[in-house]
Amino acid sequence: MAAKHDLTMRMIPFLDRHLVFPLLDFLTLKEVYPTEDLLKAKHELLSNTNMVDFVLKLYQEIHNTEDVPREFAEKKEKVLAQLEEFQTQTQNIIEVIENPEVIAALRQDKLQNLHFLKENYNFTDSMVLTLYDYGQLQFNCGNYGGAADMLYHFRVLSTDNERNFSALWGKLAAEILTGNWDVALEEMQKLREAIDQKSFSTPLQQLQQRTWLIHWSLFVFFNHPKGRDGIVDMLFSSQYINTIQTSCPWILRYLTTAVVTNKRRKTYIKELVKVIQQESYEYQDPITEFIEALYVHFDFEGAQQKLKECEEVLSNDFFLVAAREDFMENARQFISETYCRIHQKIDVKELSQTLNLTQEEGEKWIVNLIRDTRVDAKIDFEENTVIMNTPVTSVYQQVIERTKGLSFKSQVFASAIEKRELAAASAATTAEAL
Repeated sequence: MAAKHDLTMRMIPFLDRHLVFPLLDFLTLKEVYPTEDLLKAKHELLSNTNMVDFVLKLYQEIHNTEDVPREFAEKKEKVLAQLEEFQTQTQNIIEVIENPEVIAALRQDKLQNLHFLKENYNFTDSMVLTLYDYGQLQFNCGNYGGAADMLYHFRVLSTDNERNFSALWGKLAAEILTGNWDVALEEMQKLREAIDQKSFSTPLQQLQQRTWLIHWSLFVFFNHPKGRDGIVDMLFSSQYINTIQTSCPWILRYLTTAVVTNKRRKTYIKELVKVIQQESYEYQDPITEFIEALYVHFDFEGAQQKLKECEEVLSNDFFLVAAREDFMENARQFISETYCRIHQKIDVKELSQTLNLTQEEGEKWIVNLIRDTRVDAKIDFEENTVIMNTPVTSVYQQVIERTKGLSFKSQVFASAIEKRELAAASAATTAEAL
């Protein structure tokens, strides 16, 4: 089942190869696929990078050898030479732009900054481009912290819009891979704004960029303390819900998990159910099916069964494994709240079975539910049942509410008639004047 619901192969086309590696590492740890297959996948994934030592180690492990083929030695020598050359080229550049006096003199206007640096420190456009190239090289070597620094300096000075946009992607990837989640969140927001504002040659290109951003954002949202709020706010915006429905419906797994584990989930549950229903022909998994069973079919047995399956899916998903306990706890609350809404008298033993809890755990659960959600209910310990007190609106209150409604409608009609009379009188006056 773990392999059946694994989404790695669907995600790989929308991730940088360096971002794919942690997913393959996780699958190795969980033994979702044969170890040998994953070793070969890692080697193929990184063979075109400059992470020579790491690729060599994978090669030796796959072929069960300690030999070092000539191509590895030659490539390593070439990469070290490139790094040394770039380090020499950028040393003076970094010294200048990190000089406190220069930092104090720089302004928001990049053209003004370049003019200042050219006049006072003999800067050239090619020197700025060197920062970009060195950042790319460091990233390709797996030195993500150094890459992030170079790309930051490049963006401060560069007026090249296309390379700045590319550097945004590189900086985001570097911050993700170093686990710097606060900065990664900031970079992600900048990239989102850039995608919204950039003029693309076709709408399809913008759709592709948003699809990539959704996939990269999962690293940030499921690691940052405020991530579950962020993913809900972003993915429910019209541009991104359309992107999910058009090009990556499997992202509904992550959106559903975020909603279930979010404190503001009640605000979004109706919209989530609607989207899940619309996309059910295109994508389903136990997590989306749990929501459908509970809120569309009110199938509590089905929801309970899907909840058991959800636990395994969550345990084997790189992004969601840390959210498993929160999801299970909140999902049980979803079941109990829905169950309580449609039943007036509830057998505690039966509800406990529905929640996959012992009777003692079920009793504690009900007590906590009544206390935390302020459900108007009482427990009959003799019959071991819960009595739901459904509020009944009195006849007098109903009459008052309907009268208010009729009064409002009457005012609207009277206002409309008055406006028509004024318009008719004005038209008549104009006709007489003519």
